[in-house]
Amino acid sequence: MGKRPIRFKISRYRPGHVDPPRFQVFDLSLGPRATVLDALEELRTRHDPTLLYRHSCHHSSCGTCACRINGTERLACVTVVWDLGAEEVVLEPLAGFPRVGDLVVDMGPFYEQIPAGLTCLRESEWNREASPAAGLTLYERFENCIECGACVSACPVSQPPDGFIGPAGLAAISREIEKGAGQAEDLLALAGGDRGVWLCERAVHCSKVCATEVSPARHIHKLRQRLEAEGDS
Repeated sequence: MGKRPIRFKISRYRPGHVDPPRFQVFDLSLGPRATVLDALEELRTRHDPTLLYRHSCHHSSCGTCACRINGTERLACVTVVWDLGAEEVVLEPLAGFPRVGDLVVDMGPFYEQIPAGLTCLRESEWNREASPAAGLTLYERFENCIECGACVSACPVSQPPDGFIGPAGLAAISREIEKGAGQAEDLLALAGGDRGVWLCERAVHCSKVCATEVSPARHIHKLRQRLEAEGDS
């Protein structure tokens, strides 16, 4: 199958220049396996070098290319254009974050909602029967969350920000408690505070858009259950 024409409608913004934001239309021809990030790369290199977006790994490990694609939070690097089943692809930045330019947002507020000192490693569930190499007690890997911000963008409670810790932060708290963290009591108190789980409206949008199966909604439910159990004890 050869290339086919496709239209991209991209939200553009440049403080003081393209302000207020507006949509700009581009027409491309793309092959059957071209991703949204492939399209952005072609647009920037061949059509408009001023186009702003973030990317790094190209294989859904870094999370930097997250944006809203036809109204849904996705990673541009693994979203195949033709799999969208649309004649037009609309690209917008993540919602609820300060906007830097075009598809780029300031992720600072996202990181501020994740408590300091949390560990980023977990015991690997792969090859559990294998004996660890000399000097190792167990095999570890990174946590699933790639901190892309998609869950926060999709969360109705986080739009607009009202102090809610958010799905990513609460999922990180839940995972740290599950690992038997020494600060578990303080973390649980934070999750049960006025910025925590009780603000969640259980829309489950966070889990639906998560690219790495963190399932923040499930972790928020676990925290609720634990808080309720401790309240009844």
